[in-house]
Amino acid sequence: MAIRLMAMMFVLHIILLLNANVPSTYARLLGNKTMSKEKVIRRYLVENGLGLTPPMGWSSWNHFGCDVNESIVRETADAMVSSGLANLGYHYLNLDDCWAELNRDSEGNMVPNTATFPSGMKALADYVHNKGLKLGIYSDAGTLTCSKRMPGSLGHEEQDAKTFASWGIDYLKYDNCENNGISPKERYPPMSEALMKSGRSIFFSMCEWGWEDPATWAKSVGNSWRTTGDIEDNWNSMTSIADSNNKWASYAGPGGWNDPDMLEVGNGGMTTEEYRSHFSIWALAKAPLLVGCDIRAMDNTTYELITNSEVIAVNQDKLGVQGKKVKSTNDLEVWAGPLSENKLAVILWNRSSSNATVIASWSEIGLEPEAIVDARDLWEHSTQLFVSKEISAEIDSHACKMYVLTPTS
Repeated sequence: MAIRLMAMMFVLHIILLLNANVPSTYARLLGNKTMSKEKVIRRYLVENGLGLTPPMGWSSWNHFGCDVNESIVRETADAMVSSGLANLGYHYLNLDDCWAELNRDSEGNMVPNTATFPSGMKALADYVHNKGLKLGIYSDAGTLTCSKRMPGSLGHEEQDAKTFASWGIDYLKYDNCENNGISPKERYPPMSEALMKSGRSIFFSMCEWGWEDPATWAKSVGNSWRTTGDIEDNWNSMTSIADSNNKWASYAGPGGWNDPDMLEVGNGGMTTEEYRSHFSIWALAKAPLLVGCDIRAMDNTTYELITNSEVIAVNQDKLGVQGKKVKSTNDLEVWAGPLSENKLAVILWNRSSSNATVIASWSEIGLEPEAIVDARDLWEHSTQLFVSKEISAEIDSHACKMYVLTPTS
């Protein structure tokens, strides 16, 4: 019986390897009879090379909502390249809700909206790819999407995944509306498996709003998972989402990231210092850096914020450890996290309503008492040499300082 079982497993392994619709990495892992299905999927999500660092790019929703079309996406792709954003790592252009017709075609396939995407998704993907960028798309683990203007993928997972792959899609945001009351733990894995069988490596961004603590289980399902509800372009929303995301820090890592939702920088609802804090905390928290403004028309301040290569480097650090809040006293906070090469990222954040001094002692951020460091200020682009015992700064209300500390010996 054991010999027969081994023979069946070997045959299954060969069939999977020969099947052009199944990526070879997934097929190889499925052939490993010592691994559970969950471990197979998790290994695939890492070995497919997607999400080894948090994804960077642009999403249509925060600025355009349903008012998006192929011209906007093409012009945004052009702007990603001409502005230098692409060279900094912003590679994904992600369509959100409202890109499809409400009804599927006679064969049950999703159809791009003929008024707003008349050239179709394959042509759009080709345009984006020719710019050296990647195209993301949106669907929903329910019967309709959140706008109720296009169908969801519940019950159509394999068909939709194959459609997305045939178009050349690189990223799928998968929302949580009209879900028939079914647990996300049941609805999201079928799309994960469908994407793996689609013949194309597609980043899987799960958006179930943190309902069932996805950080605790989604690492074997997707490449990122929303830990919170939707962000709004204001201080209270941004700070509360940062706090909600913070408690799941230990679950993030290469191949699977906590997602506190897209960036609002540049949309006008916060001050420059609030946006600087927003971008800094998202970077430290290893959140996806998905710009949500109209980058075709961004002002110089927005450009300077989202193109800070030193802050981006913290987000993209290969160690992949999410920084977290380590101290909070009267809205004066210290956030910190380790980086590769024995470095440490630190944010001093003044969330109070008046100017204040924020202090981080070495014991609070995990340094030895005798440690001496060089402190690189990532926003001032200046360095304090031979700093000992603590780092402190006088900080304006709602502003922050961000440093990388490098041991001197």
